[in-house]
Amino acid sequence: MTELAAETPAERAEELIRLTERLTALIEQETALFAARRPHEASDLQVEKTRLAAIYRTETRLAAQDASRLAGLDAATKARLTETTRTFEAAVAENGAAVEAMKVVTEGVVKAIADEAARQQQSDAGYGASGRQSGRVGAIACNQTV
Repeated sequence: MTELAAETPAERAEELIRLTERLTALIEQETALFAARRPHEASDLQVEKTRLAAIYRTETRLAAQDASRLAGLDAATKARLTETTRTFEAAVAENGAAVEAMKVVTEGVVKAIADEAARQQQSDAGYGASGRQSGRVGAIACNQTV
């Protein structure tokens, strides 16, 4: 399903409001997990978030192409739809900032590990009296997904 099951603009607006509220809640939950340093738990939200985001994208694209899809709404419904959309956009912005912050931290950790490994290799690269290298050469791998 990539479209809302609604027959009238009023039904479509109500469904879009519910969809947007649920998607906002998922994004806020994901952002909270990022802030709590538990990003691995956010993967549990991805299937539903991806499904709802696809429907949201389809509905907003169709509404932009065909104004009749949301035509004739009463003022209260329009206001709720506008407010729900603003709340959603704010949640997306906050989530984006959290993702960017995690990315910067993760890149910093990886760089620090790589720098330390390189420093240790350089300090161990000397030769002993027998002409052999005195230090052991080792490898390091870091496979952490954010």
